[in-house]
Amino acid sequence: MRRLVILGGSDGTISSFRAARRLGFGTVCVDLRADAPGVAEADEFLHLSTRDVDAVSAALAGRADLVGLLAPGSDINLPSLVELAGRLGLPCGLSPDALRASVDKAYFREVCDRLGLGGPRHVSGSAAQVLREAVRLSFPVIVKPVDSGSSRGITVCAAAGALGPAVAAAAAASPSATVIAEELVTGQDLCGEAFLQDGEVALLGLSDRVVEAPQVVAVGHDMAPRDPALVKEVTRQLELVCAEVGYTDGPLNLDLFVTGDGVVLIEMGARIGGNGMGEALGLMYGVDTVAAAVQLATGRRPDLTPRWNRHASVRMLRAGHAGTLVSLDGLPAALALPGVADVLVTASPGDRVMPYTECRAKLGYVLASGASADAVASVLAQVEELVTVGVDAG
Repeated sequence: MRRLVILGGSDGTISSFRAARRLGFGTVCVDLRADAPGVAEADEFLHLSTRDVDAVSAALAGRADLVGLLAPGSDINLPSLVELAGRLGLPCGLSPDALRASVDKAYFREVCDRLGLGGPRHVSGSAAQVLREAVRLSFPVIVKPVDSGSSRGITVCAAAGALGPAVAAAAAASPSATVIAEELVTGQDLCGEAFLQDGEVALLGLSDRVVEAPQVVAVGHDMAPRDPALVKEVTRQLELVCAEVGYTDGPLNLDLFVTGDGVVLIEMGARIGGNGMGEALGLMYGVDTVAAAVQLATGRRPDLTPRWNRHASVRMLRAGHAGTLVSLDGLPAALALPGVADVLVTASPGDRVMPYTECRAKLGYVLASGASADAVASVLAQVEELVTVGVDAG
């Protein structure tokens, strides 16, 4: 059986393992964690760090059954994907600049600046450099690692006095100890999921983050048809950026704001979005977008023709407090509800769980779709009533 290598076994990879199976491919999961959620989905497991390209390459060298590589759900494994594809002679649609724009927030800002696209003033570099130069920015500013995900190391600073701890936290969360500080953009905060074909945006889904104050991490996303003028402008900017970095075919995950001055792209990743975003795009248009990414990774051209344009939502399954997961009840009943497309679970009784203050603390997620926002909201309310999470705090 031909096999697809999937780098990483986080919850964001599970849909890709399942899509590969639907397409008739076996799978190889590479992860340093033997208990990663994706490991149970794979046909083979390589207990190696995805960053140890030499070891992974040696373990896979000489195999005639490998057809492709995929790194979904996170930008962290994209550099290894590009390097391994070259060594193993497997397809790879990521150019050097597309890779850099995905893993370096400062470089992405440079690309947008070069194209004349709207965006915040910013400074980047080592912690010391950013501390020196950020005082020239107008506050508030947001401080982030240039190359980390899952909302780690991000702080909003109202004044220069808060910069020290914020920059230190960002540097600690950055694999390269590199930080970016940007003037804070305000407006309508949207996430995006897109799929490019032949340099054009074939599919685009824009979603509102659902948050529960005082936390800022999204507990879900509501993806919906948008004003055609907004879709046209986001499409224009994405196509400009992707042409500039040489990315023509494949999935794209992005963050953006709609301000009084227009659309501001914040960051992008040339890969399937995590937290159910890739699946939500597929539900919105009636296209199996995760399977499409698998097809591209194996050298095939996917059919991205939309069948409809609907509403789709994701909601995270969460623990209310730290402790040991005792039960996660009501899932079969929730999955049976009309409008619920999938319930993906990444935790099991006995696991240690934490409150949902960052994306990796989720227990899984629910995907739902419908003809209207009200229809989706109704089914999600039913899911919330049915699903109960039991945690022993002892």
